[in-house]
Amino acid sequence: MSRGTRIDPVALSRARMLRKDMTDAERKLWRALRGQQIGGFRFRRQHVLGAYIVDFVCLEARLIIELDGSQHAERARYDDVRTAWLGKQGYRLIRFWNHEVLCSLDGVLTSITQALGMVQ
Repeated sequence: MSRGTRIDPVALSRARMLRKDMTDAERKLWRALRGQQIGGFRFRRQHVLGAYIVDFVCLEARLIIELDGSQHAERARYDDVRTAWLGKQGYRLIRFWNHEVLCSLDGVLTSITQALGMVQ
């Protein structure tokens, strides 16, 4: 999204709320991603892209990271539409289950590092 593009104020307000009310898995992954700790890449959390809020995004690498909990299966159709739109905007999306982050953070970070390596 280029500078000057209007962001939906409702989505922006919701993103701010989500930043304050992160899940344990989101909090744990954010501690590992913030401050350019992975390859010098800068990540944003609960970021608005179009009409959607993504869990984490590296704008430079056009990489989105989504964390899924137990409710994910119920949202599959919505996620398919959302993923297609984000793909058309040039973003790649990788997903992890919350329990993967909580129980195997090193493996998750390895996968993210590999995904970032594909765009360097």
